Amino acid sequence: MAHIALVEDNPHNQAIFRAVLERRGHHVVLLPDGAAALAYLAEHVPDLLLLDLSIPKVDGWTVARRIRASDDARLRDVPIVALTAHAMKGDRNRAIEAGCDRYVPKPVSPRVLDRVVTEVLEGDVRAA
Repeated sequence: MAHIALVEDNPHNQAIFRAVLERRGHHVVLLPDGAAALAYLAEHVPDLLLLDLSIPKVDGWTVARRIRASDDARLRDVPIVALTAHAMKGDRNRAIEAGCDRYVPKPVSPRVLDRVVTEVLEGDVRAA
C-alpha cells in the first residue's frame, strides 16, 4: 500500500482515479488545486504524486518545479506523474523539464493508470 497524493480538480476524474487507486489498496489524499498540494507537501511526503498540470491557483508545472527545488531531499525524490487533458506538442518534454518523471495524457483508462502507478512504485520512474 502506497501513500499517493492526487492533485486533480475535476470531480469525475477524482472519483475514477481514487477508485482505481483505492481498489489496489493505496491510501489516496485528494488535493483539488496547486496551492492545496504545496501546503500538503510542506508537511507530508507521499510515495507518489499524480499531478494534473492544468489545476487552479498554482498550475502543475509550477508545483513540479517547486518540488524539485525543495530543500527537503525526501520531497525532491518523490516520483511525479503528470496528467493532462490538453496535451499539446512539446508538453511531454516540458513536463519532464519541469521535473515530472512520467507524462500521461487524459483521458486515462483505469488500466493505464494502474499500470503506470505500479511501474513507478516498483521503481521504474523513467519518462515514458
